[in-house]
Parts: sequence; C-alpha cells; structure tokens
Amino acid sequence: MAEKKTSGAGSLDELAQKLANEEDEDSKIARMIRSMPKWRFFLLAAISVFWLLFQLRIKLIKPFQPWFQLPLHMCLALTVVFLMNPLADKYKKKWLWIIDGALLVMTGVVLHYFITHADYLNNRLYSVSPFTPYEVVVAVCLMVAILEAVRRVVSLALFGVIVFFMAYAWFGQYVPGIMHFQGISFDRFCETLMLGTNGIFGSPLGTSLNTLFYFLLFGSFFANCGGGAVLIDAGLKLSNKTVGGPAKAAVISSGLMGMISGSAVANVSSTGVFTIPLMKKAGYAPEEAGAVESVASTGGQIMPPIMGAGAFIMAEMIGVPYIQIAAAALIPAIAYFGSAYILVHLIARKHGIGRVGGVAEQSKPVLPRIYRLLPIVILVVLIIRGTSIPRSALICTVLSIAISMIAKETRMSVKKFVYTLMDGIRQAANIAIPTAACGIMIGIVVRSGIAVKIAKMIDKTGNNSLFLALVIAAIGCILLGMALPTVAAYLIANTLFISAINGLLRTQMPEGINIALVGNMFLFYFGVIAQITPPVCLASYTAAGIAGANAWKTGWKAFTFATVAFIAPFMFVYRPALILEGATSDIAVSAAMLFLATLCIAAAVSSYMFKDLAKFERVAFLVVALLFILPFTVTDIVGIVAGLVLLVYCFVSGRAGKKAEPAV
Repeated sequence: MAEKKTSGAGSLDELAQKLANEEDEDSKIARMIRSMPKWRFFLLAAISVFWLLFQLRIKLIKPFQPWFQLPLHMCLALTVVFLMNPLADKYKKKWLWIIDGALLVMTGVVLHYFITHADYLNNRLYSVSPFTPYEVVVAVCLMVAILEAVRRVVSLALFGVIVFFMAYAWFGQYVPGIMHFQGISFDRFCETLMLGTNGIFGSPLGTSLNTLFYFLLFGSFFANCGGGAVLIDAGLKLSNKTVGGPAKAAVISSGLMGMISGSAVANVSSTGVFTIPLMKKAGYAPEEAGAVESVASTGGQIMPPIMGAGAFIMAEMIGVPYIQIAAAALIPAIAYFGSAYILVHLIARKHGIGRVGGVAEQSKPVLPRIYRLLPIVILVVLIIRGTSIPRSALICTVLSIAISMIAKETRMSVKKFVYTLMDGIRQAANIAIPTAACGIMIGIVVRSGIAVKIAKMIDKTGNNSLFLALVIAAIGCILLGMALPTVAAYLIANTLFISAINGLLRTQMPEGINIALVGNMFLFYFGVIAQITPPVCLASYTAAGIAGANAWKTGWKAFTFATVAFIAPFMFVYRPALILEGATSDIAVSAAMLFLATLCIAAAVSSYMFKDLAKFERVAFLVVALLFILPFTVTDIVGIVAGLVLLVYCFVSGRAGKKAEPAV
C-alpha cells in the first residue's frame, strides 16, 4: 500500500512540474504564430480580422438575423480551433491534415446551411416543420465538429460528459426508476440540439457572441499593452514593508490580475513565478507558498469588476445587468481575499516571518506607469453609468491601444497588433466552444426532464430541506468543477440543480429577494472553488510545480486555506444581504458576521490568533464560524458572543504569554 501511495504522489509531482514548466499563454501564442506555415498564418490573420469586423458590425451598426450571426460565430470559432490546433502539428504527421480538412469541410457545410436558410429558420415551426435528411447530415457535422473541438481545446472530461448525456438521450428508456426516460428518435434528437432554443445555439453561445468576445478582446489588448504587468508590480509594491510581505503580494497581485483574467492556472503562471520564490525565501514552507498562490489566483474568477466568463453567462441566463452580478459578488470576494490575506499574516506571525528584501526590487516603479490602468478605471465607470458591456469593452480596447503608444516598450506595432488580435480571437474561440457544447447537455436535460427528476429526488430524500439541497448541489458543483472548466461546470450545475434550489428558495425567502441571483451565485461560487479542490486541482498543481512542493500536500493545504469559500455561499443563501439583496442595515450586519466568521476560520486554519492555539481552541474557532451558516437568530447571537470572547481571550492570554517570556 505504501508503494502505491508513493507512486501516486510521484505521478502528481510529475504533473505539477510539467504544468509549471509549460509556457504561459502569451509565449504559446507567440511561438505558435512564429512557427506555423505562412499560408496558415495569413489565413488565420484574415479570419481574425474578418471575425473582428463582423463583431464590430453587429454591435456598432446593426445585428444580423439570429440564425445567421450565431452560427457564423460558432463556425468561426471551430475554424480557428482546427487551424490553431491541427492534429498534423501535434503528431508531426502531414497525412493527418486529411482529418483536419474533413472537420473544416464539415464546418463549411454547417455554415453554408445556416447562411442559405436563415430566412427560412426565422419562420420555421420547431417540432412541427419536417426535419429533412439534409438537416440531419448538417446536425451530425455540427455535433462531430463541436465534440472534436472540445477534445482539443477544453478537456477530455467535458467530452466524456457530453457523450454521457447523449447516450442518456438514446438509452434512457433502459434506465429504471425515477431517472427513466422514454428516449428520443434520432431526427428529433438532431432537431433539438441544432434548432432548439435550449440547444447548441442557446443563450450561453449568445453570451459568447454578444458579450464575452468583446471582454476577451479587451483583456488581450490590456495585458499586451502593459496593464497586466502594472497590476502584478502594484501587488508586489503594496506588500513590500509588511509582515509576510511576499505572501500578501501573491494575494494582492492575483486579486488585481483576476480583474482581467478568469483563468486560475494563468494567474498562477503569471504571478506565481515572482511571488512563490519570494515566499519561500521569506520562510514559508513550499506547500504553503504554493497553496497561497493557488488560492489567491483562483479567487480572480469571483473578483469584480471583471469576473470569470461564467458571471457574464449568469447575467444573461437570469436576465439581470452584469453590474448587478459584479456588485453581488463584491462582499463575498472581499471576504475570500480578506481571509487569504489574514491567513498569511497569521502564518507569518506564528512562524516569525518578516518582510524579505528584494520584493520591491522584483518590480519596476509603478507610479510612472499608473496611467496604463486607466482602461480598467474607465471600464468600471462606463458600466456603472449604464453603457452597454460590449461598447464599454470596445472603448477601453481602443483606449488600451492608444495608451500603449506613450511608451516605446509597449508601443503597438502592426505586427504586435496582429499577434494580440489573434490571441484575443483564440481566447474567444476557446470560450465559444464550451458554451456551445454545454448547449448539447442543456438541450438533452430540458428534453428529458432530468432537472425536474433531480428536484423530485431531493424533495423525497430531504423532506423539502433547503440545506440538504444546497449540500447536494455544492457537492455536484465541486465534482463537475474538478473535471471541467468553470463555465461548463456552472452551466451543467445550473441545468441540473437550479430548479430544485429555486423551488425551495421560493417558499423560504422573503418577498423582494431575487432568488434566481441567490441560487445561481451559489452554484457559480462552488464551480469556481472546485479548481482548488483535490484530487483534481490544476491551479494547486501548477503552483506546486513552481514551488518545488509536494503536489498532493499543496492541493490539500490550498483546500484548507480556502475554507471561507465553502462557508460564504451558504451564508449568502441564508443572508442574501451579503449579495446586496436587502436593506442597508441588513447588509452591514451580515457583512460584520461574515468578517467575524472569516477571522475565526483564519485562526482555526493557521492555528494562531495573538498566540499559538491549542487544538481545542482551533476547534472552538471553527465551530463559531460554522454557527454563522445556520439561519437562526439564536445561533447568530451565540456565534457573535462566542467569537468575540475567543478573540479577547486569545488577545489577553497572548499578551500575558509574551510578558512571561524571559528577556533574551
């Protein structure tokens, strides 16, 4: 048994080192573009320019018909994926271009159908008009192309999940019990996924077309025009003279980078190479350094004003302005990063870790470059003033390009512009693919009624218990998030669990509360933190590789460091004031309780609060934190009193202990 365990740990450490050694995305795209044949470079450049002009046209001039612009967006994404990730390049065998060529032809067949049938589809009656053999061929081409694109640029896990759902659509008639489904004919299956409003061309892909494209473009230009480097350096500077400075730099830098990047692994790669070595130099253990960086980097997806792609999709699905989503996420995000900041401070105090020389020297002066952050500021102002999100992103993209011209080192040449555009287009394609792929699962779930069946199962087993429904949904989100990107995990969790959660919230929430916002935010939060939940936690493994730490230990330490992230969602379900659903007084009281819970969690995890804590003291702090989850006034009062008593007790006993220490 011991040998197997060692072998498993070794393989994880090898994975961690491999992830750490991988080039960051900027280097990858630059190398890819430099090494590809000229014909493919010019073709991709032309497609990128065409895609940009198409997106500008539908936002600045006039949109096309829905059955024209959504399929065009999808087919452009498929084309970019197959040209940028050809099998012939991966396996170094030119004959594989036959497969890539066949996939490109399939994409062309799909595009031709929708371009020539756009008017017809606008008037077609779903489930009434005949679905022809030609349309079956088009649907098969579309599904094959999407599945292969998912396998190449998203994950094999998502590919497997989609295939599982497709198999359920065909073989559900053989499943006994409540999950039995009478099945569906192949023609109707194809129509549901290709032409249904809940299929491939549903609201998630619509969000990719109408919103995500423009923000991904902005993020690419902002980062390549010097803004990203300023955010990292600002984090290093802000924590230079504090206890445990390098760890706090990781928290601040990753939080700031999270405003423009929704990828935990990308955040680890960009900020971790600076902060992890400094943390180790200061005195943090390698596992602690890796865990701090992965926790901070993962939180970027819940950090306003620009969160992960799932937040934009959430706004579209529940029909609220994105600024409301960002505002709702503010207090939980502050609690998340506040918890991480307090935690590293307490660890530094416990182990006597001071500041370390060289933190500031790792970065260039920030003030002379502060103007490069102007696009972020303008973006927030525009969104708050009511400017549409795509228009705000476009304005700030142009502003980023203009600002880049000020300094020679960031100046946007034609070559750099094309590279940056192609990088933004690549990111847009890599987001469009999973949003369309999730449409396959959504279509099957809606058609088969799985969500209703799950809601009935929860009702039967939990006797209408909201808490049990939340626990089941949280576990489901974590399991999905371990294997899938946040967008896919959130979309699947929404499809499976939201009806059960919203049904229970509707009966237990006071009037005036947006239950759709509460339920969706809960699912989104757990989909995000699954990225640091073992056994599959790529952000933690990447950080472990950089730190030279044990990957398994780093993953579990990151899990414990992020404990507040597992408590906050339950708190804001029972206290919607935490996501700004309630009166100002309720918001203030709920925020104070969340802050107290955060302090208690940090003390329990770090084993320090003004002094080293005994085991029973750590348990007491953890119990107090958990009391705030329960939706009862008596537990709130007990939690507040007990929490304050514990803090005062630790403060007094800590000072007494220091006075009793003999002078050196």
